[in-house]
Formats: sequence, C-alpha cells, structure tokens
Amino acid sequence: MTVFFLGVGAACLLGLGFVLQQHAAQRAPKADLLSFRLLLDLMRQREWLFGLTFMVVGQLLSAAALSAGRLSLVEPLLTTNLVFAMLLARWTSGEKLGRSGWGGVLLLAAGVSTFILAGQPTGGGRPAGELQHWLVVGIVAGLALLLVSGARRMPLVREATLLATAAGLLYGLQDGLTRTTGLRFDAGGLGSVLTSWQTYAIVAIGIIGLVLVQSAFESAPLKMSLPALTAAQPLAGIVCGVGFLGDRLNVNAGALAWESVGLVCIVVGVVVIGRHPALPDTCIEETVRAAQEEAAVHGSTALRH
Repeated sequence: MTVFFLGVGAACLLGLGFVLQQHAAQRAPKADLLSFRLLLDLMRQREWLFGLTFMVVGQLLSAAALSAGRLSLVEPLLTTNLVFAMLLARWTSGEKLGRSGWGGVLLLAAGVSTFILAGQPTGGGRPAGELQHWLVVGIVAGLALLLVSGARRMPLVREATLLATAAGLLYGLQDGLTRTTGLRFDAGGLGSVLTSWQTYAIVAIGIIGLVLVQSAFESAPLKMSLPALTAAQPLAGIVCGVGFLGDRLNVNAGALAWESVGLVCIVVGVVVIGRHPALPDTCIEETVRAAQEEAAVHGSTALRH
C-alpha cells in the first residue's frame, strides 16, 4: 500500500506539473526549440516554476516508491499522471469528461490493474552484469536519439510526439538508474552513490529529458505530447527493470497473454485520454502559423541563393 500511495501521489503531482509547464511553454520563443536557452526563458515565468516544482516533488515521490517497490510495479502506477493532468485541464477548459474521457480513464485503470495482477512483479532476481546493464542502457538511449533525429525532419505538430516519446524513454531509463542508485546506497552508503556513474547519468538524463519535454510542449498542444510521454516511460522502465535490475514477471502463457492485454489497455487508454477535448488545444493555430512562417523564411532564403 505504501508503494501504491507513493506511486499515485507522484503521478498526481507529475500530471499537474505537466499541464502548468505546457501552458507556460506555449509562450516561449520558437527559436529556442531543442535548446537549453528554452529553460532559461521558461525560468522567468512563475507558472512554469510552479509546474517545475510539482514535477520535481513528483519525481522525488516516484524515487521513494522505486526504493520501496519493484520498478515493474511502480511504472504502471505512474501512467495515471495523465488522469490528473486531464482533471486539471478539464477544470481550466470547462470540458466534461463524457464517454470518451471516462472510457480512457477506465481503460488506463484496467490496464494497470491487469498488468500488475497478471505479472505479479517481484524482486529476488539477480541484477545483470555491467555488460548487460550497458547494453540495455545503450538500446534505450539509442532509440531516444533516433527519435530526436527523426523529429527534426517532421512538421512541428508531429515533432512534438516524437520528442515526447524520446523523453518518455529517457525518463523510464532514469527510473531504472534511480532504482540502481538506491540499491547501491543500501549496500555501500553515500560514498558508493557518489562514485557510481549512474548518479551522474540520472542528472544528465533529467536535464536532457526536461529540454525535450519543454520543446514538445512548446511545439504543439498537450494532447500531441503527453500521451506519448506517458506511454513510453513505463514501457522503458519495465524493460530496464527486467533487463538489468533482476525484476521478475510471470512468464507462463496465460500470464503473458494478460500482461500483453494490460499493456495494450494502458497505451490505448493513454491515447484516448490524450485526444479528449479537455486537454489544451489552444496553441495549434500558433504552431501552424509558426511552421508556415518558418517555411516562408526558408523559401525566401533559397531564392536568394
């Protein structure tokens, strides 16, 4: 129950923080996209700082949940952040949940419950060696890099989805490394934490993920980014938990079938909620206009050359 309350509490704060950050990021200069200057500009906005505070406290709660429970158990709970984001967005927009909204909420809740009940995530497995550890980290980070590279060649609205997916993968990887750091602290104390590369990787991933998320929030409406972020993080986290932390899931035929059903329900629920009218859509016209202006500038530059 402690892990449950910590995970859901973290999801609540993360969802609230994401909505506040996206509302502030809409007003940031488009020239700062995928640049650390974007964070400097956003730091001047009180609304974004409130959102960042919610997000940081939510991440601290998720770290506490990870220290008390298995990664494969905590990650599905964190997907409920989209529900809390939707509730805040509904309050600010005045939109009712309706059939699609409640359907998405029920799908997400059913997916989380089904995966946990079928998989019965437990510890006890032996953590992987350094080679397998680096292999899993490299695969997840490499996929995120490919998504960012592909996003740069996409229209701004589609770019937001790819950037958010990349950020979700990195946040799932960060959760895995956070759990590893907690285990190192239990075994060797603070000295072991400060001398491990995972500690500094967590900080670096956090900064890079923040830039990607804010760029996605700036590029397009929340419904184009938050569902992808919410769906990618638990999938990457579960891969890390099983890949190098020694988490164990039921792997008999029946359990695998229900685990797959649970994951599909989580992803579909996230997409359904993300497409609900209650989530902000106010920056779409500004995004399209900015894309048209950017195309016009590039076109005139090409003509001059």
